[in-house]
Amino acid sequence: MYPTHSELYVSLPSQRGYPVHFRSLDEVPSLLTKANLRKGRCLVVSDSNVAPLYGSPLLKALQQEGWEPKLHVIQPGEGSKTYSPLHSIFDTALRWGIDRQTPLLALGGGVVGDLAGFAAATLLRGLPLIQLPTTLIAQVDSAIGGKTGINHPVGKNLLGAFYQPHFVCADLTTVHTLPSREWASGLAEAIKHALINDAALFQRFESSMDAFLARDEDVITELIPQAATVKCHIVSQDERERGVRAWLNFGHTFGHAIERVAGYGTFTHGEAVALGMRAALHLSHQLHPTLPYHRLDSLVQQIPISRPFIGFHPEELLEAMYADKKVDAGALRLVLLRNLADTYVARDTPLDLIREAWTFISE
Repeated sequence: MYPTHSELYVSLPSQRGYPVHFRSLDEVPSLLTKANLRKGRCLVVSDSNVAPLYGSPLLKALQQEGWEPKLHVIQPGEGSKTYSPLHSIFDTALRWGIDRQTPLLALGGGVVGDLAGFAAATLLRGLPLIQLPTTLIAQVDSAIGGKTGINHPVGKNLLGAFYQPHFVCADLTTVHTLPSREWASGLAEAIKHALINDAALFQRFESSMDAFLARDEDVITELIPQAATVKCHIVSQDERERGVRAWLNFGHTFGHAIERVAGYGTFTHGEAVALGMRAALHLSHQLHPTLPYHRLDSLVQQIPISRPFIGFHPEELLEAMYADKKVDAGALRLVLLRNLADTYVARDTPLDLIREAWTFISE
């Protein structure tokens, strides 16, 4: 099930880099040892969807190797990226009796990784963090790169920290238990990586879309690590989003506005990003007519969306874009394409073109 090259690497300054493994969760105890983490207590954070599937096997594997794990379970979904679930992790950890060498293992998708990662960044001013992504969106994107945080009523992911894990271990077998909607959500981020930085990966998706949607083992074993490679490569160049890492926000300023206006949970994050990428492609084409727009948009349109995007006013969506953390001195920063895998950050984009993009995807 695992690719020949089953380990990637995020290279960061001051020897803070870390591996991204594509291995079974059974191997986590040996990877903890390899990472020179002190054997003893470890806190595992998961959600009530993932924990019944993978919590017990992981805890058993840890116990067999001399670890003392404790499982903390949160409710699934974006609604858990708030103060109360974060404080519940604090309460469990501090009352149990942790120290600065107690690893925190985030077992789940993007919400678990963001929330548990923020807890690890702040508990005792920093615990060793291990990301164990079980969803496609986390395996190719959110578990890699050290972004952690929670949402605020003003906007998404406005409270958080850059906090890199000691390692990431993605068990590719876990994606077979994902609901179809979550699988499609992760597909949006994987295709985003192809659009912004890897034309060969884009071509591979074009030729294998049906097989990928069907979760063909050979195809996903090849394409998930390839999509994750893009994230590792970009983070290695720009840890704190001062340059090329901003490219990873392609479709996200539009997507975050969709989530905010529609209400978190109405669309999955990936669905919102897929719609946002269509808007960003439309806008890119208006600015760069030579962009192979129809080819690129055709692939993005194949990402399943659970409901139509209708009934939303462009002005309300435009206003919501200004609540995004990517606004710079009151000006929108939008990630656009000149061509496939030719990405840049645009400032002062004409508002009438942004409105046209909103109107286009609302029709």
